[in-house]
Formats: sequence, C-alpha cells, structure tokens
Amino acid sequence: MSIWEQFRLNIGESTREELALRDTALPDLDWTIFPPDAVRSTFDAPSGSLSVISIGQPEAPRVVLVPGVTGSKEDFVLLAPLLANAGYFVQSYDLAGQYESALAGPTGTEQYSYDLFVIDLIAFLESGSTPAHVLGYSFGGIIAQIALAQRPDLFGTLALMSVPPRSGQSFSGVRWIGPISYVISARGIASLMVWGIVTNKNKVPPGRLDLVRMRFSYTSRRSIDDITLLMKHVPDSSVDVRSSKVPLLIAVGHHDLWPIDQHREFATRINAEFRVYPTGHSPCETTPHLLAYDLIELFHRTPITP
Repeated sequence: MSIWEQFRLNIGESTREELALRDTALPDLDWTIFPPDAVRSTFDAPSGSLSVISIGQPEAPRVVLVPGVTGSKEDFVLLAPLLANAGYFVQSYDLAGQYESALAGPTGTEQYSYDLFVIDLIAFLESGSTPAHVLGYSFGGIIAQIALAQRPDLFGTLALMSVPPRSGQSFSGVRWIGPISYVISARGIASLMVWGIVTNKNKVPPGRLDLVRMRFSYTSRRSIDDITLLMKHVPDSSVDVRSSKVPLLIAVGHHDLWPIDQHREFATRINAEFRVYPTGHSPCETTPHLLAYDLIELFHRTPITP
C-alpha cells in the first residue's frame, strides 16, 4: 500500500489512539511530491504570481492552508490529502517571496508588508467559493487574523497553528532566542533561523531536510528578513478575531517555539478551542492525522455549502 493509499483511510471512523499510532508510523518521503490527483496552478495575486496546489473536488467545501515564513504549500503534503479524502476541496499557496512564489512581492525599495500579504490572502479567498475554512501556520496565522478582522464574511472557521501567541515583539517569548531578540536585528534573527533550519537543529528526517534546504535556493532572502522584522511588530487582532464570531481553533505542539501556557492564554483571550499535540512547531508534518481529526470536527460544527 502506497503512502497515498494509506491516506485514503477514513479519519472519521478512527479513534484518536489509532490516529496517534498512524502519526508515529509515518515514513520518510519526498516532500515535493503531492498525491497524483493534486493540481498545480498559479494565481495572479496583487503582489504577483503565486504558486498554488489544489486537492479534492472544486465543488466541495473549501479549505485554504496558509504557510509561514521559510515555508511553502509543501508543508501540508500530508495534511491536505487527509482533508480532501474527508470531502473538502483543499488549496494552499506559497506566500509572496517564498519558494515557487519567490518573484512575487514589492517592487523597488519597498518592503514586504502586512498589507501585501493580507491583500493577497483576501484576493485568493475571493477567487473561489466562500466562506472558506482557513488554517494559518505561524506567520501565516498572523496574516489570517488580520484578514479575518477585515473580511469576516470570507471565513467559515479559522485554525491558528503554532501562531505567535502575543502581539508586539513576538520573538521575546521564543524559547531559545527570546533573551537576545530585543538587541539583535531582524536580519540577525533571520540568519539564526535559517542556520538552525539548514543545519537540522530540528532533527527532521532526510526527505524533509532535502525540501527545507532546497527551498532556500528559491526563496527571497529579502522576504525572510522583512517578515522577521514584521514579526517583531505583530499587531493585536485579538478583539476583532474574538468578536467575529467565527469558530476558532488553536493547534500547537507540546514543544512549540513559544511556551504552551502562552498559547493557552491566547486561546482563552480569543475564545478559541485549544489542542496540543506530541510534537514541536509543525503538527501538520508530524501529527497530521490528529490535526486533521480536530480540523474536521471544527468544520463539521460550521458546515459550508459551496
């Protein structure tokens, strides 16, 4: 049985214990290869051409997965098929400046900005059926919150995975860089992050490491530096997010970059459900079955008719 045949199994008929076992048994794989029925395309966003992957039937309820800095749609190569198999039309795109969307972004001396990323996300949501279920991963979750505050009509639900739990200087709460994050420049923090990734400080398997290293040969370093600066000035969208009445989920790994207590406080602040997984910053990569189970439960409570 291929890995994609395994992902055809019905999550709704499994217990959490069974799903946890599946997660622990995940094999290493080529993270650039999506299931055979995945469709690659581009989207002409306001910032430029964005690389898109779509899985599932377009007439099904829509799910949009938003990656973070140094990431890409490939971060959801395990999660997306599980959601598609559960009856959803799943889409993800590389943010401007990242991986296969590296040429999108500001022109001249302008910087990547919150407005740029939010306008792109709103345009992408508007390009398909709405409201959509949205998941924002890390920096992608900051963008998704701002977009929700501006256009709650586009959102059926919002899941925030490994998102900075506090506004302002978000690196201050990061376990290993917090103490120096106030005195080191954004480019310095970005350099430390890139160094940690390419030297495999996260101890990811070879297939995953090949992807994360390879992406840096495409991704704009300027975009990484600018996004890191943005993350030193995270806006507080919590009041608007909570008042939107859109069902919310915060999903984090037990060993995330930010302390669990801060994530739990954030969930309380915005009135979100809270789930913790036996992993680090990337539940979509290492506990995709458990994450998919919780997402599908959230989606079922807010059914969408395309």
